Amino acid sequence: MKENKYDNEIFFQKYSQMLRSQKGLKGAGEWSELQKLLPDFQGKKVLDLGCGYGWHCKYAADNQASFVLGTDISQKMIETAKKINPAAQIDYRCAAMEDLDFPDETFDVVLSSLAFHYIKDFEPLVSNISKWIKPVGSFVFSVEHPVFTSYGTQDWYYDKNGKILHFPVDNYYYEGSREAIFLGEKVIKYHRTLTTYLNTLLQNGFELQHIVEPQPPKEMMDMDGMKDEMRRPMMLLVSAVKK
Repeated sequence: MKENKYDNEIFFQKYSQMLRSQKGLKGAGEWSELQKLLPDFQGKKVLDLGCGYGWHCKYAADNQASFVLGTDISQKMIETAKKINPAAQIDYRCAAMEDLDFPDETFDVVLSSLAFHYIKDFEPLVSNISKWIKPVGSFVFSVEHPVFTSYGTQDWYYDKNGKILHFPVDNYYYEGSREAIFLGEKVIKYHRTLTTYLNTLLQNGFELQHIVEPQPPKEMMDMDGMKDEMRRPMMLLVSAVKK
């Protein structure tokens, strides 16, 4: 059973209060670096896997993509995307990315933002993506960094006074499910190593272009807790091209 926490009303309301939900791409700490990895969208057919509120779909459309398909397992996400990020060339579809099926070489660009760590089986998905992308097409995605997902709780270790001591990294090579606390709710995420992420791409016909561990942008450094984000990587950004 594929988990869909985002259709839980309480969880969805908490998510809607996040900075990235309210301010879009400008509220996402990794956006300044992710934007640099994106290809020229003009005239391109784009697939966004786990599109959420549709911010990246709208960005592609605003940059002259000819067609954009945004997919998400959450009906609430899709409904919101249709309301706040519509465009004539965007189609939103409620579907789990593992269940999608397209003819070979349908898309010029495939995107995914912070969704793959919810996917149990990464290799079959990448194999499909490799088929769906045209030769020399672009594949760009962000995930939670393996350092961040390895232990599971995704919280710091604190001293008896509540001061941060360090961030736990444990069971790194034991890939699989982790029970994490996100927005105060229990969610299941899937940990895999950096080797698995990158080699899976190489083994499925992709050529790596950029690997980025984004730091918080300077304009966000004064926000609560942001300086602590310099103590360990939270996200991993990858761009690749279909050979």
